[in-house]
Amino acid sequence: MVFRQMNETALRAFVISFYSSERALKVGQNCSECNRDGLEIYLLREEDRVMKISIRQLVLLYMVSVNLLACAAPKVNTEPLSEVRKSFHTELRSNQQAHAAMPDPPQEIFVKTQYSSPAGAMGAYLSPDPRDGKKHPAIIWVTGGDCNTVDDGCWTDGPEENNQSVSAFRKSGIVMMFPSLRGGNENPGSKEGFLGEIDDVLAAADYLKTQSYVDPDRVYLGGHSTGGTIALLAAECSPKFRAVFSFGPVRDIRGYGELVSQVNLSDSKEVELRSPGYWLNSIKSPTFVIEGTDGQSNISELTAMQESCTNKSVRFVPIKGKDHFSALSPTTRDLANKILADTGSESNITLE
Repeated sequence: MVFRQMNETALRAFVISFYSSERALKVGQNCSECNRDGLEIYLLREEDRVMKISIRQLVLLYMVSVNLLACAAPKVNTEPLSEVRKSFHTELRSNQQAHAAMPDPPQEIFVKTQYSSPAGAMGAYLSPDPRDGKKHPAIIWVTGGDCNTVDDGCWTDGPEENNQSVSAFRKSGIVMMFPSLRGGNENPGSKEGFLGEIDDVLAAADYLKTQSYVDPDRVYLGGHSTGGTIALLAAECSPKFRAVFSFGPVRDIRGYGELVSQVNLSDSKEVELRSPGYWLNSIKSPTFVIEGTDGQSNISELTAMQESCTNKSVRFVPIKGKDHFSALSPTTRDLANKILADTGSESNITLE
């Protein structure tokens, strides 16, 4: 069946755009909770009850939408993203803020702190000073989902198949920082949907490098899903990270649907400056785009970017036998060991 071959992000965008209603958004959100077979059954049931068109028509509409998106697939720009952003002013469709306090972390794992960004003082979780007199490697990690907001998921270990706390880093002795971004938690500013948030991440890096127990030459950046998209955009805007690890990003933010409802998706410039698929040539730091190949996955996004990218600083790493979530645990354990061994003048990290 064709549904089994649908990329989740494209499918969600298709369902949302086809219905253009709250019901559609609900269906799109539920898609991410289903496996491939469940997704097929669920959509067929919705088709019988709501769409009132034949399966053949549904498949045809989907194929047309995919072909249209393919025709408009991002072409990699040669201009640096950082320069193009300087002259751009976004016009948001809505003012979105989380108004959610950061929960207190276990003191032995993280401390609450604040860093200064162009939008104001932002909250963050930071590994405490081990007080061993050493300079340690550090990684900034941007969470998935609502990547502007941080919570107890930053220190709560999940199951092996979906551990989004990526605790392998801190358990290996690597300093970790989970920044909350503009509009998230109780931060100033509004959520900008992958634009101003990049400035926040770069400001978090500047703050992290000033910590007495952090080696400023060994600060890394990583993120998963929406956080992976943020990490990839940050790599395109600045070379200040020793290496960047982007798990499961998308090339074009239009696939996020409701998550970017504040962005005018009909404005090509608004979309382009938020979509990492256009700016791969801007990357200078070693950058790894990583995704599982099986089940629920953005592997088609990785493949599309790989086909359009000629930048040798970017490596594309499909993780066989893993999906969008289960790729995290084994790969971050591997990366933690490689970060600890990455002590030369330049990063020597490789991933197969």
